[in-house]
Amino acid sequence: MTLLWLESSLPMVRIDRNHPASLQRQIYDLIREAILGGALAPGTRIPSTRSLAAELGIARITASNAFDQLIAEGYLETRKGDGTYVGRTLPDDLLALPEDPRLGTRVRPPQLPSHRGQALERLWDQGVYQKAGLRPFQMDAPALDAFPFELWGRLESRHLDRSAAMNLAYCDPAGHPPLREAIAAHLRAHRAMACDPGQIIITHGSRQALNLAAQVLLDPGDAAWIEDPVCPDARTAFTCAGAHLVPVPVDEQGLDVAQGEALAPGARLAYVTPSHQFPLGVTLSLSRRLELLDWAFRAQAWIVEDDFDGEFRYAGKPLASLHGLDRQARVIYLGTFSRALFPGLRLGYMVVPQDLAKAFRSARALADRGSSLVPQMALTDFFNEGHFQRHLRRMRIVYGERRNVLVEAIRQSLGHLLSVRVPDSGLDLVADLEAGSGDVALVRQLARGGIKLIALSSLYQRTPSRSGLVFGFAGFPERSLRAGIGRMVELLGEPG
Repeated sequence: MTLLWLESSLPMVRIDRNHPASLQRQIYDLIREAILGGALAPGTRIPSTRSLAAELGIARITASNAFDQLIAEGYLETRKGDGTYVGRTLPDDLLALPEDPRLGTRVRPPQLPSHRGQALERLWDQGVYQKAGLRPFQMDAPALDAFPFELWGRLESRHLDRSAAMNLAYCDPAGHPPLREAIAAHLRAHRAMACDPGQIIITHGSRQALNLAAQVLLDPGDAAWIEDPVCPDARTAFTCAGAHLVPVPVDEQGLDVAQGEALAPGARLAYVTPSHQFPLGVTLSLSRRLELLDWAFRAQAWIVEDDFDGEFRYAGKPLASLHGLDRQARVIYLGTFSRALFPGLRLGYMVVPQDLAKAFRSARALADRGSSLVPQMALTDFFNEGHFQRHLRRMRIVYGERRNVLVEAIRQSLGHLLSVRVPDSGLDLVADLEAGSGDVALVRQLARGGIKLIALSSLYQRTPSRSGLVFGFAGFPERSLRAGIGRMVELLGEPG
């Protein structure tokens, strides 16, 4: 290390030839810190680069480059024929911290985002993603242990091998046309939906689809019906769009349309999960579906049908979609492959009315210019070669068995505390707590022991009518489900 004083105006300079930072960077940092720390006052004359280089035994170009950077940033200034000086107006002066009169110290004022940014911060669930592994009974976790990843890898490799540069470039923001054709054919055959590829927009999962729907369909202040209780993602999307949320009760027949009309007859939008209401698991009855469509036509409102679990029905075939009953083009249908295949795929889709297709394509393009092409091409082959339908059939069996194991384990070990009904569809279920039990405190207690559940009451916007626990079962083998219930018994100190 070289240590020396440089003339009377420059404090001690320390350079270390073994330091990972370059000599130029060390000189820059030392002079800058001396200026910001007050050791070199504004207007102080600085020794020349020639003398600095000679004193330190370095090349003059090294010192000159450090000075040039300090001059460019405003810390130093040159005066023609008179040398180099500390700048009289320093850039960091604009960032000077105010004095705290009580302490005599400088304090940094709080830094706040916009009101929208603060709303996003409040709404985001920091616990959605886990750093390592799944915790029972985490939601949004399909059976990754049963997915044909070897087959999927071959499909992706097929298009990477053929790709040249073409398949790695941007594609149509609305999505890969052959994939949209395959999805349209699937929906026509299995969800009773009359749609064509031009109505389909490929998204990064259902969350982006919700955000696009909120952007395109709502203006700030518009009323939007949401189910009560409701999926947090929907609540977040419509809140961040500035909508006035109108919680509409859900009963055994699904969304209570009459209540919605009484609360906000002129609402701009209604959000529903008709095939498998989250979190209660009920199905929207046919009479309610027709009531909802009639209201939307009369009010010239939109219906957002979120069908994230529609493929997984264990009693009979999947139900016909609400979209399939729509004759007035009022329904926007959302689907995702995150649960049907795997979350990391980050592919979902929307089916939008023809009149709105251009607006949604534009919104999708402005959001992020579209999804990666190779996964879309692999998914197209997954559809066209029959793998998608085979996978769904296999997973309905797997998930049905896992559902039954979880229900049995809850009834055997926690039946005195929880009441559970066997759901006909979906990848989650609700277990009601005995009257007077607090689900939020219970969820927190279990979380400390490694069990991840959702408190049913936390999903209500108005006063909760039920207290319970929401279990995800799809992502866990049967032994893990039993072990998870066993762990709950230990944590609760209950007899098993």
